[in-house]
Amino acid sequence: MKMPSASAHAAVTQSGTWVGYAGTARIALALVLVAAAVGVAYAGARLRRPLRPAQPGRTARFAILVTWVFAIAAFLVCLTIYAKQARQEHLLHAVPANNVAPVTAICVVAIFIVVLLIGRSQSQGVMLASAAIAAMAAPMIFEFPFDVIVMARTYPAIAPDPALYRALFFVPLFLVEATTLSLLAFSPMVKVSRATVFSFAAMLAVFAAWGLTGFAYPSAPVPYAFNVLSKILAFVTALCLFLPQRAQAGTPDPAASPSSAVTSATVV
Repeated sequence: MKMPSASAHAAVTQSGTWVGYAGTARIALALVLVAAAVGVAYAGARLRRPLRPAQPGRTARFAILVTWVFAIAAFLVCLTIYAKQARQEHLLHAVPANNVAPVTAICVVAIFIVVLLIGRSQSQGVMLASAAIAAMAAPMIFEFPFDVIVMARTYPAIAPDPALYRALFFVPLFLVEATTLSLLAFSPMVKVSRATVFSFAAMLAVFAAWGLTGFAYPSAPVPYAFNVLSKILAFVTALCLFLPQRAQAGTPDPAASPSSAVTSATVV
């Protein structure tokens, strides 16, 4: 029986836009992600009450917005250079089908609508801005750790310096992701709760299971399921940032009326 050639094996493992993990690299990736998931879950268990991030002042807001716009522009420029070099090296082929894109689009629309409904008690400007920020930031909760995992394994490698062209693509992309996430601080609705942290830990746990199977491109049912599930959990994480928090039982209400205090003192 004729054994498959090395080139045929490479064609299988390099289907999609990144090379999957195998052997000890697959196990190491899964262990790192499990440790990260456990650490995040432990932090969530120790979170006694929701944390509200400090809202930036006018100057800080302006700086963040300028950096965000600059990052998007820089990424588009670098993407053009990357694509041009790939075309010159005859490496720019048809992009594999992205079957997860419809799921992402549905989740973006859903979180925008849900945050609009949650924010009805806010002013119209805050409500609309919060919904837009949630819709933009939610995919980045997935993309940031995902890009860290696949960055060094993107395919095809662009000659003459694959590492340089990977940096050209990913450095501005990471800046876009980080600045988009920083927009969350603009919304007065945002609070980091246990549900937020646990949802993110669950997403990392799904990443770990995906990594244990090789973190392959989602062209087969198993990696597709892991990709969809982890992306949905990223949107759940973002949504939990905007959910109103119930007052804890037995917690004194600081807004209690003075008359109530006077009545209590009189009874005593």
